[in-house]
Amino acid sequence: MTIDPLDAMMARWNHIQGSLLPWLQEEVEPMTEALGRLVTTLDVIGLEAFVPEPPRGPGRPPEDRRALARAFVAKTMLGVPTTTALIERLQVDKSLRRILGWERRSQVPSEATFSRAFAEFAEGDLPGRMHAALIERTLGDRIVGVIARDSTEIEAREKPAKKEDPPPPDSPEPPRKRGRPRKDEQRPKPEPTRLERQTTQNVDQMLAELPTACDVGCKKNSKGYKETWNGYKLHIDVASGQIPVSYVLTSASVHDSQVAIPLMTMTSARVDYLYDLMDAAYDAAAIRERSQTLGHAPIIDRNFRAQHEAKAESAEEFARMKFIHMPAPHDVVFDFRTMVERINARLKDEFGARFLRVRGAIKVKCHLVFGLVALTVDQILRVTVFRPAPS
Repeated sequence: MTIDPLDAMMARWNHIQGSLLPWLQEEVEPMTEALGRLVTTLDVIGLEAFVPEPPRGPGRPPEDRRALARAFVAKTMLGVPTTTALIERLQVDKSLRRILGWERRSQVPSEATFSRAFAEFAEGDLPGRMHAALIERTLGDRIVGVIARDSTEIEAREKPAKKEDPPPPDSPEPPRKRGRPRKDEQRPKPEPTRLERQTTQNVDQMLAELPTACDVGCKKNSKGYKETWNGYKLHIDVASGQIPVSYVLTSASVHDSQVAIPLMTMTSARVDYLYDLMDAAYDAAAIRERSQTLGHAPIIDRNFRAQHEAKAESAEEFARMKFIHMPAPHDVVFDFRTMVERINARLKDEFGARFLRVRGAIKVKCHLVFGLVALTVDQILRVTVFRPAPS
């Protein structure tokens, strides 16, 4: 008989509430609600399986990387903006210091040690490996109803990278004449677009083609005004229950549609699901075909672009359906798409995505995914809470 991973996690949560937290409240004073959530999150993540113990041998031993990894998780969960502020809090907060693994103030590492450890975690993709294992443990054997896909802007404190112009060709081709070609004229075929190339590539090749340097992004807000920002874009796939499953970090100028096929390929390898929910930015034939090839039903809001007659006809049809109180065929399922927007908001407001103080795509991704791991644990515990049936 196989044990459901979510049931096993619920049993673990009941054990923590009944045994571990009362013991910690006696040993660690004061034990606040935020510190209790931190203890639970660290226990569910199990980062000790991903960070080895410090080596024992001659010479000065290095700082315990497990305690430093716990500190970065605590930094995102407690809303601490900088590493300096985290060290200052560890100097005065005995409870937090003992939870992370340091008994005395003198054991708290310096800011330089924190910086070196963070660079190691970023190079080794430690939070990414923890997140992948967490999803496999909880959703790997389940069928997920819907996957909502969207992106959010990430503002960075660094200058946009300069775009270098391509070198001029050795033998420039003569300018092509406008109009239809002559019967004897052979024009070269246009280069395939990124979406067309992605249909024949694997995930690593797709991700390698996506730019990740800091640059300027532009979008329209809910009121129709254009907004720009310097930094990056975080593209996220969210499963039912608002559980983040996959993510990709790109430059701010990358269009959302360029990341849809890599994301759905990554998510399909992690979980089995039924529907792909996307807004009008993902309305492309290649994306629909890839979703159907992977065995999913794509539900994408239509982008009429310059098709004014089709847009007007669709608006009239929608008005007729509304007049007879008939819902659109996919409205009930499409409403689930907003859950990815709630995850984006929680990641920024509660898990440190607004306090970005590192530079470079690798470190930015590491900082964001530490918060995403903690957010994933929080959402998993929310959906596994059993409520009594109404009497």
